[in-house]
Amino acid sequence: MPFTIATWNINSVRLRAGLVAKLLREEGPDVLCLQECKSPVDKIPADVFAAQGYTHLVARGQKGYNGVAILSKLPIEDVGHRDFVGKGDARHVAARLENGVTIHNFYVPAGGDEPDREKNEKFGHKLDFLIEMRDWFRDEKPERSILVGDLNIAPREDDVWSHKQLLKVVSHTPIEVDHLGQVQDSGDWVDITRKDIPDGLLYSWWSYRSPDWDAADKGRRLDHVWASPDIASAGHGSRILRHVRGWEQPSDHAPVLATFDL
Repeated sequence: MPFTIATWNINSVRLRAGLVAKLLREEGPDVLCLQECKSPVDKIPADVFAAQGYTHLVARGQKGYNGVAILSKLPIEDVGHRDFVGKGDARHVAARLENGVTIHNFYVPAGGDEPDREKNEKFGHKLDFLIEMRDWFRDEKPERSILVGDLNIAPREDDVWSHKQLLKVVSHTPIEVDHLGQVQDSGDWVDITRKDIPDGLLYSWWSYRSPDWDAADKGRRLDHVWASPDIASAGHGSRILRHVRGWEQPSDHAPVLATFDL
């Protein structure tokens, strides 16, 4: 049975519950993974999403920061989370579908503004987070798994508006790209979005700082859908809903979708 999964950094699930409901109505993914929910779990407006048919929710939350949630029309089982770097942040949650597929929803730290771990503790936190992800998937090879989320790194040259200009900008520095590549290699993860759309500029995030984000088009592909190699061939239909970035009071991220025939 095919199912569609979407990932979206919502930048406050309570503030933008109406936008989430709109996406669910218009696109109807079977599963929606949200990041940066900025809400305790008991404050997530689950009734709004249940009214759209998304009666299943697995989430980790905290007040004002971070937070990850998996909304589903299909039954899902909470299969836990990991506390990366021991900070107690709500940056990962996992759920399992009835077909045995495990979904990992990640919100990787942004890393601050200075790409130097000696000068910027946030950047060191980001690198350490990625190292722990790498080691986990190296020790426990993923099977029948999908990894989605705001990974806060645009790895390819055509994942950013200007490779040369962003080489020293956090999210596209060589050390971050290398660390993310190690995470991907450790689990033999397949980048489904780029499997489906192998060529050309592709973005999922546009800064709020740009007065005309659409015309300037200085984007980055920070949001990802990966699959373990045993199910990667079943993934198809990838797309990024750029127009959602233009909705009223939007997140600065656009949803990324893929369908799996499993």
